[in-house]
Amino acid sequence: MHKHFPRRTVLAGTIATALFLAVFPAPLRADAPSAIAAALQPFVDSHTLAGAVTLVADKDRVLALDTVGFADIAAKKPMTKDAIFWIASMSKPITATAFMMLVDEGKVSIDDPVEKYLPEFKGQQVAAGPDGKLKAPAHPITVRNILSHTSGLPFKSPVETPTLDLFPLAERVKSYAKLALQFEPDSKYQYANAGINTAGRIIEVVSGMSYERFLQERLFTPLGMKDTTFTPNAAQIARIAKSYKPNDAKNGLEETTIGQLKYPLDDPDRQPMPAGGLFSTAADLARFCQMILRGGELDGRRYLSEKAIRTMTSKQTGNLPNGYGLGWSADKNPGGPFGHGGAYSTNMQVNPGAGIVSIYLVQHAGYPNGDEGKKVLPTFQKAATAVAPKQ
Repeated sequence: MHKHFPRRTVLAGTIATALFLAVFPAPLRADAPSAIAAALQPFVDSHTLAGAVTLVADKDRVLALDTVGFADIAAKKPMTKDAIFWIASMSKPITATAFMMLVDEGKVSIDDPVEKYLPEFKGQQVAAGPDGKLKAPAHPITVRNILSHTSGLPFKSPVETPTLDLFPLAERVKSYAKLALQFEPDSKYQYANAGINTAGRIIEVVSGMSYERFLQERLFTPLGMKDTTFTPNAAQIARIAKSYKPNDAKNGLEETTIGQLKYPLDDPDRQPMPAGGLFSTAADLARFCQMILRGGELDGRRYLSEKAIRTMTSKQTGNLPNGYGLGWSADKNPGGPFGHGGAYSTNMQVNPGAGIVSIYLVQHAGYPNGDEGKKVLPTFQKAATAVAPKQ
């Protein structure tokens, strides 16, 4: 026999059920990974990839935040969404963004000679010809040169050994000024940490505050980038994903450390590196990249002008074939995607055409398994594009 309930009773029950499901949604099935995690899982299974945190966002919200694999293989510790990574050269776009704030304020120009702000660079010479004979360059290195890797400065100076974080920024930059330029400014593209570090030092001189304080007050705190730092504390260190490199047989992974940095990572004597010293999370980097995608504004606060963003994310290397902006790897075509990678295989990309940002965080000093390792990032990027809403 069927029981008949009053219509109001049935309606009330339906509303109550809907409210319950809204507050307590059904859990995701453990055996149903996202499309991005599913695409990357085979690389974990083949021992090519230890683990990763990936994020895709549009200008307003996070579309996908995924994990795959392990933060610590030996301990069988799964990767977590709040894992912290050394982002290495992904620090460069952040330094360039901070620098362009000062350009917006009229306190510095990218066409100014570096020696205008750092007198130690006055009289710097260039090594000319096969005999290395010194001569005056055609023009002193400019701010544009140091931010686009066209200055002739080396990757680093002899004082930056055995790690890059031993001396205060001012001392390291003075050591660059004592070296001869390796080529005429503007004549060649040569990736140089020294140039970006020099830009960081100009930030200090022009702003009157330390480089790391400028970043904290002008970018990290207002953007809510709570885990982005040069010197992680003990609690943050516990969340850092282990670093891995190919084993001797090139068929698997073994744990390693970050060779460019001094340990312990919370040593107060460690110095900030504008060109590559930051640690961060996917969530923090998404906030930064969303601000860039939105033309310099986020949550009603303007950080940069749209003009500044167009300048630093477009090709600034003249007729040279390399597509590099000011602190950003830029597409050779105006309006194309731009971003930056890091030494331990991390990557972030802003794609204005698709209207998305994509963050890829791993800790790999190279991948084993030959060409298989080269497929990991492109596999993520393809899956990330599929997540993007249709324009």
